[in-house]
Amino acid sequence: MDIVLPITLTSAAAAALINIWLAFRVGQLRLATKTSHGDDGGGPLTRRMRAQLNFVENTAFFLILIAGIELAGHGDLWLSATAGIYLLARVAHGIGMDGENPTLPRKVGVIVTFVTQLFLAGYAVGIALAVI
Repeated sequence: MDIVLPITLTSAAAAALINIWLAFRVGQLRLATKTSHGDDGGGPLTRRMRAQLNFVENTAFFLILIAGIELAGHGDLWLSATAGIYLLARVAHGIGMDGENPTLPRKVGVIVTFVTQLFLAGYAVGIALAVI
């Protein structure tokens, strides 16, 4: 039996693991600062919370685009590579959010996130226009 949407499934599984890692990092700071609710007013806990939420906000669109492209029959090695690059960039962003000022990992994470989403969105539009 062939796996349906193998790139999407693999990407979603990896994204779930990254999300758990980001949540764990938030939990670590909550325990360390004894902050059970809310945030710390813009400090390290807030930055880690934002890193996780930013991941969730962006990754939903990324996974939808990956699935749509793969369903359209355009899933190939380039799509797997794009997914891997995106997910690594999101890890870099999470690590980079620990710094008070924009750090290199954070900048790389943001830029790669935007570039991959823009590329995937354009590719998806191209597929749709070719069908019309």
